[in-house]
Amino acid sequence: MTAPLLTVRGLRAGFGANTVLHGVDFDVAEGEIVTLLGLNGAGKSVTVKVVGGLVPAWSGTITLAGHDMTKLSVEERVALGIGHVPQGRQLFPDLSVEENLRLGGYLIRRRDRSRYDAVLERLYAQFPRLAERREQLAGTMSGGEQAMLAVARALVSEPKLLLIDEPSAGLAPSIADQLFDLLREVNAGGVTILLVEQNVRLALRIAERALIMQRGRVVHDGPVAEMDSDVLATHLGIGRLLSAGVGGGARRRRRRETPLRAPSSTNGHAS
Repeated sequence: MTAPLLTVRGLRAGFGANTVLHGVDFDVAEGEIVTLLGLNGAGKSVTVKVVGGLVPAWSGTITLAGHDMTKLSVEERVALGIGHVPQGRQLFPDLSVEENLRLGGYLIRRRDRSRYDAVLERLYAQFPRLAERREQLAGTMSGGEQAMLAVARALVSEPKLLLIDEPSAGLAPSIADQLFDLLREVNAGGVTILLVEQNVRLALRIAERALIMQRGRVVHDGPVAEMDSDVLATHLGIGRLLSAGVGGGARRRRRRETPLRAPSSTNGHAS
């Protein structure tokens, strides 16, 4: 059996005297899209921040492709293959699209400038909307364009695992749908994804496996195709809201050969 790309064991973390994670355990296999679900305060975003190195682990281990990165810095984790699209996107609004992308490619630029140039041009080919706006200030872009830029910035480092925290926040439903189609294509290109998303419908539409958290622990881990309304109702308080098409979406999202493309330029505005 192939070893998981990401392994999290016994993860405890929090802030001050407040423990948020009480022994979190899960794996993410290479090539998967795994979504972390749960009510507010369950510990989803903290889990992603600990994996990404933004919040220190109090105890437990985090392993990526066999490398223990529990105590590594954010920069060292990026070098190992972690990319991060943070909650709120956290772009630099007074910098241009290209300057934001350049910051995402800091490590590559430092090690091999010619490689960075090639990666940037490939991203512009994949995200032609960003290529058109490479000199535009990030803060003047629409919500959908900013979300696209945040994903592209994380991809500059050529990650093995992409951590994404609440990507649909602030987006109109149609734009959120386009963004999630884009994430599916990123995954089809070989990038494993660990996704935190409050919009359960969107998350289950593209994920293969769902982890449900309650009070800082994973209480359910299983394939999306096998989830039913009872599981959702028990752990998330959702009845039959998502009964149609949840499993089918996951079964349809197998690897594609189509290149990654940005969402249509006709619907790039946030709600």
